[in-house]
Amino acid sequence: MGMVGGGRGAFIGAVHRMAARLDGEIDLVAGCFSSDPAKSKASGADFFLDPARVYASYEEMAKREAALPADQRIDFVSIVTRNNTHFAVAKAFLEAGIHVVCDKPLCFTLKEGRKLRDIVQKTGLVFALTHNYTGYPMVKEAREWVRTGKLGRILKIVVEYPQGYAITALDQKGDGAISNWRMDPSVSGASNCMGDIGTHAHNLARYITGLEIEEICAELSTFIPGRPLDDDGNCLIRFAGGARGILFASQISNGDENNLNIRVYGTKGSLEWHQEDPNELVFKRADAPPVTSRRGNNYLSAAAQGATRTPFAHPEGFIEAFANVYRSAATAIADAVAGRKAPKDGYDFPTVDDGIAGLAFIESAVKSSQAGAKWVKFPKL
Repeated sequence: MGMVGGGRGAFIGAVHRMAARLDGEIDLVAGCFSSDPAKSKASGADFFLDPARVYASYEEMAKREAALPADQRIDFVSIVTRNNTHFAVAKAFLEAGIHVVCDKPLCFTLKEGRKLRDIVQKTGLVFALTHNYTGYPMVKEAREWVRTGKLGRILKIVVEYPQGYAITALDQKGDGAISNWRMDPSVSGASNCMGDIGTHAHNLARYITGLEIEEICAELSTFIPGRPLDDDGNCLIRFAGGARGILFASQISNGDENNLNIRVYGTKGSLEWHQEDPNELVFKRADAPPVTSRRGNNYLSAAAQGATRTPFAHPEGFIEAFANVYRSAATAIADAVAGRKAPKDGYDFPTVDDGIAGLAFIESAVKSSQAGAKWVKFPKL
C-alpha cells in the first residue's frame, strides 16, 4: 500500500499502519505523508521507505506510481488526511487506476460524496471506508442476531458516543479552544462533534440493524466559548419500518473517555454492546436474566469467529477492529488484481455507499438544528 497523510505526530496514521500490517498481508512501500515535502521525506525515513517512493505531493505520487509496472506499483492507497482533502486525493488515485482505502468521513460535503461515488462506480475499483467499529467481532455478532431474527422486529435503537476531553477547554483563556482542526469549518465541514463521532454512532446503528433513517430531529450545541462548530448533539430518529431511535454524541461529557455504546430493542429481545468493553455482547429479555456472549468462542456466528484472531479470554480491541477492515479490503483488492469474481455475499467492509449515508446524516442533523430542531426528511441516498 501507499499512504497519503499520517506522517510524524499523526495519531490516526500510526493506527492505520499498525492495522494494515497486523495480518502480514500488506506492506507500506510508498507515500506522501505531509503537504510539506520536507516533512514527507522525514516521515518516509522514519518508516524505512525507499526515498524515491516518498513524494512531495499526492498528485506526483498518483502519477508516478501509476506509471510503474503492475507488479511494482502500489495496489492501493490509504488516505488519512483532513476532511476537506478526501475527495481530491481519492479522485486522483481512482483516476490513476489505484484502489482506495479512506478514513471517514467520505468527503467534505454530500455533494462531493456523490461525485466520488460516481467515480468509484465508473472505475470499478475497490473503495473501502474505515468505519472501524464495524470490525469488532461482537458487532458482527450483533448484526447476525438482527439478521437471523433473534431480536424480532426492531422497535427502538439507542446509540451514544460521549467523550469528555473537550471540557478542559473551559479552563483556558482566549478563544477557549483546544487546538483542533475539526473546529475549523473550512477544514472539517458543517459539523465537528456530530461529523466526527456522531457519524460513528450512526454507522454502528445502520451496520447492526440494516435500517435507514427516514426523518431526523437534531439539536447541536456549542458549549466551549469561541468555537464555531458543535461539541455536543442530540438526535431523535425515525427509521424505515417504524423503528424509533435516540442518538447523542458529545465531547463535553465530563468523565467519559470513548464511551460508544448501543442498545437495540426488538419484540423478542434486545442487545447491548459497549466499545470500551468490546469483547462482550449482552442479550436481554423481559422474562429471563441477561445472557452475555463473549468473543472468541465457538458458539458465535461465522462472521464473529472470522473476525477473531486470538482464543477466548485473550482480549482484542481497537487495532484489531481496524485491521479487520483492512483485511477485508485487502481480500477484495487481491481478488480484483487477480481477476477473481467477488464472493456471492460480497465483502464485509464499509464502502462508498456507507460514506454517502454518513454525509447525509451530518447534513440532515445540521439542517434540522439550524431550523430550530425541526423534523427533516433524510435525503435519498
